[in-house]
Amino acid sequence: MDWQPLILTFKLALTATILLLVVSVPLAYWLAYTKVKLKPVVETLVSMPLVLPPTVLGFYLLVALSPSNIFGHWLDHYFGLRLIFSFQGLVFASIIYSLPFMVHPIQAGFSNLDTTLVEASYVLGKSKIKTLFKVLLPNIRPSLLTGIVLAFAHTIGEFGVVLMIGGNIPGKTKVASIAIYDEVEALNYHTANSYSLILFAISFSILLTVFLINGGYIKRFWR
Repeated sequence: MDWQPLILTFKLALTATILLLVVSVPLAYWLAYTKVKLKPVVETLVSMPLVLPPTVLGFYLLVALSPSNIFGHWLDHYFGLRLIFSFQGLVFASIIYSLPFMVHPIQAGFSNLDTTLVEASYVLGKSKIKTLFKVLLPNIRPSLLTGIVLAFAHTIGEFGVVLMIGGNIPGKTKVASIAIYDEVEALNYHTANSYSLILFAISFSILLTVFLINGGYIKRFWR
């Protein structure tokens, strides 16, 4: 079995999750507390990957990022970036595709917080940034953990989007889900099963750990 697709998969998932966290925290904060009329439109756009077929999203990203298109040409001309059939393109597509899995839990965490926490922080002279990092985020740690794990696990299982954007280039864009498809196509069910079992075991372990932490089972176990 070639381990390169698995290594590439977890490299992609880790990179996309870190970048998603940076993007999702301010976006979720804004969605939780803003009162602007465009909020439903933004929420709809963020949630679209939940209902769109991956191939549809992948197709439009492929068109948008192509050097023959305006946006793709702008990236290529001014930044030297060609995201199609590259690892960077996989990261970009994964951020778009997994965005709701990170944003929604964090937004729910912010929305469920007692508003008196924010008011007390402002009364004590804390800025919005300090309130976010010193008061709000520490109080929504379960939501943060849930968002991180869901985004990571979702990125591991991507197929349609990464295939459309990255193709099937060994060592560059061939992730584990594509490797499984290739092995099934070649009737190598034993190798496909090996890839699948590894992904299943890791995904199960990650999700189980989150449920144990959020449910307080680990704390009760060590008492």
